[in-house]
Amino acid sequence: MKKSILILLALTFSVLGSYARTSQTSAQDSLVFEKTTHDYGTISQGDDGNCEFKFTNNGDVPLILSNVKASCGCTVPEWPKEPIAPGKDASIKVKYNTNNVGAFTKTISVNSNAPNSMVVLIIKGIVTAKQ
Repeated sequence: MKKSILILLALTFSVLGSYARTSQTSAQDSLVFEKTTHDYGTISQGDDGNCEFKFTNNGDVPLILSNVKASCGCTVPEWPKEPIAPGKDASIKVKYNTNNVGAFTKTISVNSNAPNSMVVLIIKGIVTAKQ
């Protein structure tokens, strides 16, 4: 039993470590975000759920975002479909449905042709009921 718990803990930390690495950048990464987390803080039900994640192509070739996918249907990402030239900036726009009351943490997976081909963006906050 004790051995099973230790194995489960080791697997959990391994997965969390992999997840954390996808949100960090290194010197060879060409897809570089200004921020990878957007905290809405506490907002009221029905408030504006839009945010933007700005990024730069620090690579030597055009950057192509092949897929950008949210963790659930309450979060809708919009991303550039055309290649982003080296040195140029662009952004991913995200809309969260603020009609859902309560705390939330959602992820947006960004896949591209960059060396850091998978980056995870996070949105979080608390939606309070409209008074």
